[in-house]
Amino acid sequence: MPLPYSLDFGTLKNAYACGALTPARVASDICDAIASGKSGPVWIHVVPRETLLKQAAELERRRAHGEQLPLYGVPFAVKDNIDVGGCPTTAACPAFAYVPGVTASIVSRLQQAGALMIGKTNLDQFATGLVGTRSPYGACVNPFDARYIAGGSSSGSAVAVATGCVSFALGTDTAGSGRVPAAFNNIVGLKPTHGLLSTAGVVPACRSLDCVSIFALTCEDARAVFELAQGHDSADIYSRRAPPLPLHAPPRFRCGVPGAAQLEFFGDCAAETAFRQALATLAATGAEIVEIDYAPFAETAKLLYDGPWIAERYTAIRGFLEEHADDVHPVTRSIIDAARQYSAADAFEAQYRLRALHNRCAAEWKTMDVLAVPTTGTIYTLEDIAAAPVERNTELGCYTNFVNLLDLAAIAVPGTFRGDGLPAGITLIAPALHDRLLCELGGRFHRAGGTKLGATPHDMPATMQRAAEPADDGVLLAVVGAHLSGLPLNHQLTSRGARLVRPATTAAAYRLYALPGIGPARPGLVRSANGNGAAIAVEVWSLPQEQFGAFVADIPPPLGVGTVALDDGCEIKGFVCEHYAVKNARDISSYGGWRNYLAVHAMDRK
Repeated sequence: MPLPYSLDFGTLKNAYACGALTPARVASDICDAIASGKSGPVWIHVVPRETLLKQAAELERRRAHGEQLPLYGVPFAVKDNIDVGGCPTTAACPAFAYVPGVTASIVSRLQQAGALMIGKTNLDQFATGLVGTRSPYGACVNPFDARYIAGGSSSGSAVAVATGCVSFALGTDTAGSGRVPAAFNNIVGLKPTHGLLSTAGVVPACRSLDCVSIFALTCEDARAVFELAQGHDSADIYSRRAPPLPLHAPPRFRCGVPGAAQLEFFGDCAAETAFRQALATLAATGAEIVEIDYAPFAETAKLLYDGPWIAERYTAIRGFLEEHADDVHPVTRSIIDAARQYSAADAFEAQYRLRALHNRCAAEWKTMDVLAVPTTGTIYTLEDIAAAPVERNTELGCYTNFVNLLDLAAIAVPGTFRGDGLPAGITLIAPALHDRLLCELGGRFHRAGGTKLGATPHDMPATMQRAAEPADDGVLLAVVGAHLSGLPLNHQLTSRGARLVRPATTAAAYRLYALPGIGPARPGLVRSANGNGAAIAVEVWSLPQEQFGAFVADIPPPLGVGTVALDDGCEIKGFVCEHYAVKNARDISSYGGWRNYLAVHAMDRK
């Protein structure tokens, strides 16, 4: 049963701040909820209550001593193919189980930030499947209707979030396992760019494609976890660094969708209607809907299981499979055994075909900023899956399987419910490294839908909180003009060790002006005195305290540093301009930010 309070980050942070809750109280309540057994076979291993209470007490001690803990007391779950030191890792195969001595890098990062690990969750064995039924621990059922599947392979992680047992959960996503369960459970599923979240300490499925995914109640919460969890890890051979891209989403964006004839709902009219409603919601949140040729994406999706990539799954557990074939779920074994039919020549031929499809998809990206698809074309009952386990699973992956093969990022977001009362949602997809953009656009869509959080009775928070910024001892600074990342004066920040925290928007209380006679070109941000202000795009940077004074001393008049109010209610230091300097300056507030203004004028000059 859901807790009597919401576990979204903002609500939890506020409750901790005012003393209404403590990490120990939350941990105890979660233990009670899990012990009720009403959530089904969600958990494979739960940390004992006594251990959790000790860990919660330690978090309270660390905070009392002034330690910055951006995920203070935030409870989370971990899919049981991700190592947590001292807890068994089973990958949903008891004969495979081992107890690691080292915690996976990503879990360790989150625990250091103050998050409280509740336990390990159920999954499709060896993360092979999109259904959530291929586990000897039992099938996770849909919390909205127990006749239906919860989706897989990260079924337990998704249900744990949806039923209000944790604030967020880690899953994995190779073919869609971080998105399909999100759609079926009315939660957010972020599949980050491959390599941004370390997979060191993760039992591999297809190692060259595997991603750690994030399930959360809101897009803002998913992004907060992403910001804290990412980082280069030398222990992961596929780890990559994320450049400090300015990814503030524009008010309007081009949203590609498959042509009507290319959409497949497998005869499910309720799913088709829900997707049409989702497109209308997208349009209302700033999307310009553009039909694209979806054929190369669909063909790429078929390569994953109908091609030699299945051999990677065989490679991952080859030794175990050859010695313990009878301990592997029969459907899982039949899928992985198919790898034996492929040769090295087949693998090269498939790589060539993938490259050709990649080039065709690249042509479609020229017409869109994001791609929107149904997360799945339909949803199945447990009986449907039992009758045709492989065929139904294949159908569930038609809108997900291509994403990692094409090195894309994706986020599954809840939408308006279907007519039969089951959740429905969409997936927004973008090129690699556009994860923050997806979170922002997904947040717009989610808020416009007005649904409850997961399967709980709790509403979307009235004001989204940014509860988990990366913590350090720096001064947060709102940058509005030539110091933005990639612009001429940004080096004045980076040379002083400043770090980009996030894109942001001011409160709707400012005017932005193009200042004449200053080189390089810069804007002036002025707080409106008559109530006709606008929201202006900025970047939040963290500047080491010892560098702050020297940085401010180098800022020429009429610019300076004052206090800037952001749209999430925070007030931080930021660039401002003296009023006298804008008397004859051009008001460019309608552009929404300095970058947009520069982009338009660059086009004009062409």
